[in-house]
Amino acid sequence: MKFLIAIERGTDEHAWGVAVPDLPGCFSAGDSLAETMANVQEAIDLHVETLIEDGASIPAPKSLDAHHESKEYEGWIWAYVDVPVEKYFGPAEKINITVPKAILARIDEYAKKHGQSRSGFLVEAARTVMG
Repeated sequence: MKFLIAIERGTDEHAWGVAVPDLPGCFSAGDSLAETMANVQEAIDLHVETLIEDGASIPAPKSLDAHHESKEYEGWIWAYVDVPVEKYFGPAEKINITVPKAILARIDEYAKKHGQSRSGFLVEAARTVMG
């Protein structure tokens, strides 16, 4: 699953910082950008695992534009990280659905263009709509 992150550039005196705006309370840091990126992936994984164990759901993501307008992250660098948190949702189940041919073609085209599978796209679309 892809997560939007905000990165605060480090200096000689301060570590790099990173926050995950769609996961309140999820943040990390590192002495280099590479270390920061690895650390935030671990932080997201642990944060989502805790949410699921506590019976909570992952908050619906906001758009980059919505976060970019926030003064809290003014001057920060924006990026996306892909963290395989789906393992916490339980085993996958195969289903049979009926979708109009033209819509299915559009779904497949969109999913391919965005590096997703059909199933991955449908799950993400459902999660976004349902919150």
